[in-house]
Amino acid sequence: MEQAKPRQAVALIVGVTGMVGVAITDALKQPTALGGPWTVYGVSRRSLPTWFPSSLLDKHIMLDTLNQQQTLEILAPLSSQITHVFWVAIQVSESEQVCISLNSTMLSNVLNALTSSPNSKLIHVTLQTGTKQYVGPVFDPTLSTQLIPHDSPFIEDYPRLPFPSFYHALEDILASYSKSLAYSIHRPSMIIGASTRSYFNIPLTLAVYALVCKHQNYPFRYVGNKYSWEHFWDVSDARVIAEQQIWASVTDKAKNEAFNCTNGDVFTWKMIWKVLCDVFGVEFVPFDEKEKFDVVEFMKDKGEVWDRIVEENGLYKTKMEEITCFGPLDSLLKLEIQLVCSMNKSREFGFQGYANTLKSIPEWVHRLRQMKILP
Repeated sequence: MEQAKPRQAVALIVGVTGMVGVAITDALKQPTALGGPWTVYGVSRRSLPTWFPSSLLDKHIMLDTLNQQQTLEILAPLSSQITHVFWVAIQVSESEQVCISLNSTMLSNVLNALTSSPNSKLIHVTLQTGTKQYVGPVFDPTLSTQLIPHDSPFIEDYPRLPFPSFYHALEDILASYSKSLAYSIHRPSMIIGASTRSYFNIPLTLAVYALVCKHQNYPFRYVGNKYSWEHFWDVSDARVIAEQQIWASVTDKAKNEAFNCTNGDVFTWKMIWKVLCDVFGVEFVPFDEKEKFDVVEFMKDKGEVWDRIVEENGLYKTKMEEITCFGPLDSLLKLEIQLVCSMNKSREFGFQGYANTLKSIPEWVHRLRQMKILP
């Protein structure tokens, strides 16, 4: 008797031009991708940038998911095809309440469009949130002064912190669909990858800062405090995040579970600063606690310097204020918290992905140079 053909896996990546969206697109089109071969559709609010590997997408959909009617008109006809949603989209506001409203609306609009038909094929949604789950709304100017973070290393079954959080709102939306589809929640730390279209783009923020210092002969001073200079942190390579999300989307054991997603190693910012100095060719300046330095103030008038660097090197046209996040970087590196997650749950469930952070930083800088985003 002839075996039934397996269901064709069709992925919809919402937020496809961000660091993780690019990495998921690349990973799904690898011949070794779990659950494959995949048909890959990507959603973004704007047209694809020239650096994006558009040949890997079977369809690009330009869509503002805040617009309920437009989302329904464009996505509902695809509901009989799409089997998996990879949610790596985000809307950002200083106010956590505004974040809740914006991000909840986007996710609800997309899920409603894809599940409203009786022919819906959607079986799994991966939701990317982050380690603010364990720290609280660090970027909200009102709430950030009241934070009572969990102890690190952070574990997935810590109770929710008593603060408003758009992460909680999105988790609750997904849980409300749990009778009809499975989901998984992915909590990366600070993300490193390659894109000009990510909020909280720490790699490009640090790169622009280093390159401006080099161009103008300024010292490349550390932007945080003594605590973060000396204490342990972790980060999340976009390739590891992509690998974990794909694994969870096709692994029964991972259904309706939350997973931390970091590289699996730790570092101090002193170690990272030395790597950045090597990769950008700037002199290492030891941290001096007596010397007060405000990177937001320092960089606020450096947009024209970045314009010159872009012009002189024939780079993809970017504006400094659109690709950097000096305010959030400054806030993060002045916390007195060891931002470290436990990866034990992931390993116990069968995910073994990892990255060597100190090696991955030069790899991503090389990729950004290949994309003509950095010189």
